[in-house]
Amino acid sequence: MKPNTKGLNTICTHVGEIKDEQFKGAISPIYMSSSYAYENVDVKRYPRYFNTPNQEALSKKIARLEKCEAGIIFGSGMAAVSTTLFAFLNAGDHIVLQQSLYGGTYNLVCEEFVKYGIEYSFTKGLEQEDFEREIKPNTKIIFVETPSNPLMKITDLTMVAGIAKKNGLISMIDNTFASPVNQTPIDFGIDIMIHSATKYMGGHSDICAGAVACSHEHMDVIWNKAKNLGGSLSDFTVWMLERSMKTMGLRVKAQNKNAKKMAKWLEKHPMVSQVYYPGLKSHKDYALAKKQMSGFSGMMSFECAKGVDAYEFMQSLALIKPSMSLAGVESTMLAPAKASHALLSPEARAEQGISDGLIRFSVGIEETEDLKNDIEQAFAKVVKESLQLQ
Repeated sequence: MKPNTKGLNTICTHVGEIKDEQFKGAISPIYMSSSYAYENVDVKRYPRYFNTPNQEALSKKIARLEKCEAGIIFGSGMAAVSTTLFAFLNAGDHIVLQQSLYGGTYNLVCEEFVKYGIEYSFTKGLEQEDFEREIKPNTKIIFVETPSNPLMKITDLTMVAGIAKKNGLISMIDNTFASPVNQTPIDFGIDIMIHSATKYMGGHSDICAGAVACSHEHMDVIWNKAKNLGGSLSDFTVWMLERSMKTMGLRVKAQNKNAKKMAKWLEKHPMVSQVYYPGLKSHKDYALAKKQMSGFSGMMSFECAKGVDAYEFMQSLALIKPSMSLAGVESTMLAPAKASHALLSPEARAEQGISDGLIRFSVGIEETEDLKNDIEQAFAKVVKESLQLQ
């Protein structure tokens, strides 16, 4: 494939747009039809075949951003994850997954794979020996997520890709937390990139979508499964996603900048005992993150100091929203134990290092001084209430 010759913001703005040949509008027209002609046409289009004009065009933008040959969009991030995994796994096959994963993916594997006779192993850590130890003769896939949700652990992509190639396996990554703005895993040898496009690609907390990018060879396998499972996306949502992605480069870089400022500030805050952010030099994987990421993401997590009730703190926030999702232009927080990883057992959460007091912080594009002021007043309110109860 020819190397990208256009810059990030140009790709976000122009690649994959549909030219309005009739009225010469500045943006892509939207084609809402769910039924297209099938006689005397070059392409038989159908929404469930992921090839309506808007679906097909947006897939090109996603592929270009990930430096891949092909892209495809789904109705949700989990539709992207599940379809891609089931496309390559059959009864009797085995998959190796890193220990720290998004709760939805973890739950999919633990609840559904046994029904289809698919074997799986989670690593005990993120070092080379942790992955190699779990590989079996019937292993087909290595699946990773970096930075991980919610503890921002960093996995060495070059190492994972090397193990996969050495053993004839397919390497897959959930690249949601980084986004293509901060990380293009194909540069390190990863085969298949998966996103919850609801997050940084959408960026406005108003759509639900998923995306996959890879080679034509792998995409043929994924598409063949996708058309049967039916996880397609409506063309109106596709159009909204294309609109949102025009500003993705600008948004994500602003969130990167804000998050780094907030992480440094929180690290010194007396009400915070631990901050997990790969852009901090105190993060154990800082050197690795710097090597394989061009930006450190707008995501972080932190532990409140002993005696500070994390849930009361979040309820005391006035500007930052306690909210389920992430990566919107507005800053949000949640407790993974009650939201993103609530489906995991307490034992499984403890194994991943997710405590009840952990807070995941999705930093938006607001002024950082306003975010700091909101956090300060929330902590002050919690301390005051705690003193009154004594």
